[in-house]
Amino acid sequence: MSDRARARRTVVVLPLVCGLLLAGAACGGDKKEKSTGEASPTSSIEKQKFAKTRFVANAGLASGAAYQWIIKPYRNGAFKKGADGRTGALVKAGLAGVFTYNRLKAATRNAQGDPTLSKALAPVNAGIDSLKGLGTKLRKGDATDSDVNSVDSVINKVKDAGKSAGAPVTDKVPSTSELQKG
Repeated sequence: MSDRARARRTVVVLPLVCGLLLAGAACGGDKKEKSTGEASPTSSIEKQKFAKTRFVANAGLASGAAYQWIIKPYRNGAFKKGADGRTGALVKAGLAGVFTYNRLKAATRNAQGDPTLSKALAPVNAGIDSLKGLGTKLRKGDATDSDVNSVDSVINKVKDAGKSAGAPVTDKVPSTSELQKG
């Protein structure tokens, strides 16, 4: 195999493998998690750290997707009728809405592994559930100011809950292929 072919294969395969590894870590792997609504304290400090780490990863992805493909384009007028690139912006926003909801639900499940984080996030659960139909509204172009503001509000509450529990969340913008995978 020539050096050029080897370099091409590396450029294609390496990001794919890294993406799969990161997606598995961010999604919590293959483990089935119980959703009881209450904190389930763990017996070891390591499990608590992993719960916080997974929470931060999932909440960061949700926050990054919401800001990059929903909040920022909406405030810039990308969703208004007649705007250049409106259809593409609406499709990406729809995917980002579904992705954001899924990552926030995963972050909620991760938070149950840490008692402090679970208690801090409990008041936000209703807000997360209210985002369920957001992807469809965005894709159809039916989203209003209050829909977009509610996304922003829920994201900020999740970030505040994480910060108060010692798990500060920073935005991590997922790629468009990550959005498509959900």
